[in-house]
This record gives sequence, structure tokens and C-alpha cells, in this order.
Amino acid sequence: MPMSDLLHPADTIIPRTKAYREMIAKSLLSRGNNKRLKAAIDKARRGEEVTLAFIGGSITHGAGAVPLHTNCYAYQTYMNFKEKFTSNGGSPIRLIKAGVGGTPSELGMIRYERDVLRNGTVQPDIIVIEFAVNDADDETNGVCYESLVLKALTAAHEPAVILLFSVFESDWNLQDRLSPVGMHYGLPMVSIKDAVTEQFRKTPVEGGIISKKQFFADIYHPTNAGHMIMADCLTWLFTETDRSAPDQETIRLDLPPVIGNDFAGVRLLDRASRTSIAFIEEGGFGKVDAELQFAEMDDHPYGTAQFPHNWMHTGDSGSESFKMTIRCKSLLLVFKNSGSDDFGNAEVRVDGKLVRTAESHAVNWTRCHAVILLRSEQSEEHTIEIRMAAGHESKRFTILGFGYVE
Repeated sequence: MPMSDLLHPADTIIPRTKAYREMIAKSLLSRGNNKRLKAAIDKARRGEEVTLAFIGGSITHGAGAVPLHTNCYAYQTYMNFKEKFTSNGGSPIRLIKAGVGGTPSELGMIRYERDVLRNGTVQPDIIVIEFAVNDADDETNGVCYESLVLKALTAAHEPAVILLFSVFESDWNLQDRLSPVGMHYGLPMVSIKDAVTEQFRKTPVEGGIISKKQFFADIYHPTNAGHMIMADCLTWLFTETDRSAPDQETIRLDLPPVIGNDFAGVRLLDRASRTSIAFIEEGGFGKVDAELQFAEMDDHPYGTAQFPHNWMHTGDSGSESFKMTIRCKSLLLVFKNSGSDDFGNAEVRVDGKLVRTAESHAVNWTRCHAVILLRSEQSEEHTIEIRMAAGHESKRFTILGFGYVE
């Protein structure tokens, strides 16, 4: 099938030239093992339901696209897949979009079951993971990312997992750190950086297809044209996979991790998901914060509150601390960043030892922030205490939830 068949003829911003098609083809960093992806394509052709899921940061959320919910790369990829592999109404194709701005895989792995699997009600056939420009502050330098990949890859229904490497206006991403994970497990990988950055330096006379000004809405996020290119790059992977001979061997899951898999079993703990694993005394954190980060999920034009089942300390909550007893190997805290002066800092103690001061103004806008509290190879009982820092007793602080590994 010619590449022109996968493009959008109604969009006249970028001419559909041979050079454009060559640019798109450069995005295919690795075809990977195609068995799972071909199975999803074949399933669509048979008229069966197929679910495409996307998890990532603000680019997956759709930032820069207008309107965000239908011009983001995730929605356009979903539409391309539906148009290519179904006919006459054909297979019901479902979109799961789980992008949350300003968040890395350290948070993505915690919200995976909730936002992608919808607490066990969804089994995606294709999962695109996009954190290549969000993981600079990952405390584990890739362990969280590989753990998320393994959470998706090891599902019993054997979804196809695709690694997507987006890029900033500075030509930067973490592809060199993260692509070895894809090579290790034989995963398809698509690099927007490989597709566009070289031609950014060319004028139209020299063969430039699109300028940075056309591709980027700001220094981080694509324009509508940029999102369209990202969708075309993913669709090119689908096209190449469809016309390639099927791989006979399955992906090996018995390999040791290339970076680390410490958090592959991480689960979310909040007010709604509380189980017998933890005993909690809310203390002065008994309120619920409703002023949260919002994200447009799936194809929705409206935002969904992130971590609504939280614990909040307010100015009149008193000085009593939040206490939790839990048996686990590792534990992460998810708390709220805020630009409001009403919010302050909280001290976090594990087994009586101060391990971190959680700063509400680490960034001065409303965002979900995940940090590691403890990390061990053995599961043991631990006591967690969170209290407002000295001088911040009259401030607000919101515990959004925890990620734990049993």
C-alpha cells in the first residue's frame, strides 16, 4: 500500500510529496517482533473489537492540538487504524487515551491499571507508551519506564506494546536511554525525533518539509500539523507491519531487565482502592481536595479530575499527622503540586526517619507529583507518617495517593 493512502488529504498545510513520505519512513526506529501487532490488525479485519490505548504525558494528552480531543495524535492514530483495517462499519474500534500533562512514567506506572485497564474492565490490543520527553526527572533513570513497559507487556491477553519517542523543540528526548528497553524485548519503536529533526535544519529549497515553527506550538508541544505527523508515523508502522511476513516466535518475557523491573507490580492506593494491605489514620488530612489537575481522557472534550479520592490537610485541620501502616517492598507518594500560596510543605517519615520533605511548590501549577519513599527487595511492615512542615501548619497539602509493591 502506498504511503499516500495513510495521509490526510484534507490537510493542506504540508504537501504530500515523496520527501514527506521519506521523512515519515525515517520514524520507524524498529519494527520489532510483529506477532502481537499483526494479531491486532487481523482481529480488526475479522470484524472483532479492537482497543487502542495510549499512555504518556502532555503530548499524549493532546497539548498543542486544537481542538485537543480530535486533533491530538492519539485520536488521529485511532482514526487512521479504523480507516485502514475496517470496512463498511466493520470492527468496533475503541480509543483509550490516558495522557496527563507534566507527569513521567514514575506516575504512569501507578495509574496504569486505573487509566488504561480501567480497573480490569479493558484489555487493550495495542498500547502506545510515550514518556521520552517526560522522564528527565525520573529518580530511577529508566527503572520506572521499564517497569511500566513490563506491566503492559506481560498481560495475559498479550497486547502489542509500541514505544513512541516524541521530541522537544530543542531536538531533545530520552531515546538513547529508553530505546534499549524496546530492543531488549523486541518491541516496535517509533521515533518522531528521527523523522523530523534532520529536516528542521533544511530550507524548503534544500528539502525541508516542515519548520520547527510549523511543527511546534511552543517549545514542548506539537501543533495540529505536528500531531498529524506523529499519527502518520505510527500509521506507517501499522502499514509496514501489515505487509511484512509474520514472526513465528513470541516475545520472550523470561529475560532479565535491561535497566530494572522493581516496580512492575506497583499498584495504586487511594481512598477508593483501599484494601486490607494498609491501615490508615487520616489525622488532620481528612478533607478531600476537588481543585485538581484535569485531563481530557479518550475522545472526551471535557476534563477528568486526576486522583479525586485523596486526603487533604487544610488550614483548620489541626496538627495531627497522617499515619499509615503497610507491608510492602517499595512505596511511592503521589501528592499535589500547586501554584496557590495556600499550599505548603509536608514532612514524610518512614519508620520514624525523615525521608523527604514534599514541596507543594516544586512546580507552581496544579500537577500530580510522584516520589519514591522506600525501595527494598524484601516485603516488610512499615509505618508512614506525613505531617505539615514547621511553619506550614496552617497551609494546605494534598496526598493524592500511593503506589505500592507488595
